[in-house]
Amino acid sequence: MGEDELYVVAGDATQTPRSSRKMEGAGWLRNMRTPPFMVGIHAAQRWFNGSWLVPAENGYSRAIPLRWMPAFTEKSEPKTVAPCKEWEASVQFLRWLQEQFIAHNRPNQPILFVGDGHYDNLKLWQHLPEGIIMLARSAKNRTLYHLPDPTMHGNRKYGDVAPKPQDIWRNPKTRWKSLEIDVRRQTRHLQVALRGPFVRKGAPNTPLFLIVVRGKKRKNKYGRYYRRQPLPFLVNGIQDHKGNWILPLPLKTLLFWAWQRWEVEVCHRELKTTFGLGHKQCFNPKATVLSVQWSAWVYAMLLLAGYKTFRLARAPNVPTRWWRGSGRWSFASLLRAFRASFWGQHHFQPILTPTPYDWLRKYDLFAALKNSVYASMRS
Repeated sequence: MGEDELYVVAGDATQTPRSSRKMEGAGWLRNMRTPPFMVGIHAAQRWFNGSWLVPAENGYSRAIPLRWMPAFTEKSEPKTVAPCKEWEASVQFLRWLQEQFIAHNRPNQPILFVGDGHYDNLKLWQHLPEGIIMLARSAKNRTLYHLPDPTMHGNRKYGDVAPKPQDIWRNPKTRWKSLEIDVRRQTRHLQVALRGPFVRKGAPNTPLFLIVVRGKKRKNKYGRYYRRQPLPFLVNGIQDHKGNWILPLPLKTLLFWAWQRWEVEVCHRELKTTFGLGHKQCFNPKATVLSVQWSAWVYAMLLLAGYKTFRLARAPNVPTRWWRGSGRWSFASLLRAFRASFWGQHHFQPILTPTPYDWLRKYDLFAALKNSVYASMRS
């Protein structure tokens, strides 16, 4: 990537369930495997994943972890690391990222950080590093304030109360702007309303713009109704040469990367289901932390090697005749390509294969086929 290109990162927290609270950093957290109408708790470790969203290709992107940081709660009483809140871990990650660019003589690298609703946090807006653009999903009842009017007293930090996001999409007189965004080989038709600049109470030095994406309700070809809820986003603004507050990036760019934030969730799913994150046996508190970080590091190295080799749209060859492959390779396809490279038996077909009369060569062939069978069972 060039020094003038936008470097996009995403942050999100995830959990590794544990069987006992005696394990390092394990505390009571919300159990995501319980239904929303009966939320339960379980013992788990909390981690912060700061990932790089690779440049878009045919509307696709992918999250490659850069730092996997423990964000253990205070009540878990960790011994090897200090307890950390999720917003504090994100600030540490962004400062570390800026330090890396400065060390590589790229101090002016534009950085966009995208996050879900947990990152519309007052503390995070207050401690956001200078030069970072943050786009976070907001709440429908978020209270925002206009900037102080020039006619007001000089020490005023807040103006009048602005309409809440839900008031904007409920107002029939709201003027919507139509946008088309290409995401994953599909054109998305959006209606957007832009408001601002505003400030949050407690962060008067960080002007924000409110982006509201209108909800949608339509009928598909099967007669079922498809509905998408309205979404509000907040992004910090910048000043132009005249001193006016403007959007830091074009609206289409911000909404495209807000859509690609879901790649972090895909990363967590692949780590837990395919790569076995947190399944290693550990016998001391330090290993409990390092084993999870090591798994995330190996996963990131495999993804980076696959991205350097295949990019995003050019997937590895598929050893089947009934499916040509998807528009973007999956982690399971990447693992199959690695196994084929190591074993040299990529075109495996589970049928009777003629073998030579030499039993030594026949034994090697059966061993390779057995590896392929075990690999397919793992995938």
